[in-house]
Amino acid sequence: MTRAKDYAGWLSLAASPSFAVMAAMTALDGGGLCLSAPGASPMSGMTGMYLLMSIFHLPPWLRLIACLAGFPRNSNLTENNP
Repeated sequence: MTRAKDYAGWLSLAASPSFAVMAAMTALDGGGLCLSAPGASPMSGMTGMYLLMSIFHLPPWLRLIACLAGFPRNSNLTENNP
């Protein structure tokens, strides 16, 4: 079971960059089929959705960066404040 959790942890890192790449490709393509009006912003439609999904899937990356920076896994930043 530990091996499956390890794979799931590493797999969770794939979502955010994948959505970021899809957002870039959609924006560079002009938005694809989801732009309803000519001259509409390339940030609307699927590009915006992909960017939001990329942001929502950032926590695994933030945890990895915090771990590599030496922060404890379950640290409470407000504990040290008076």
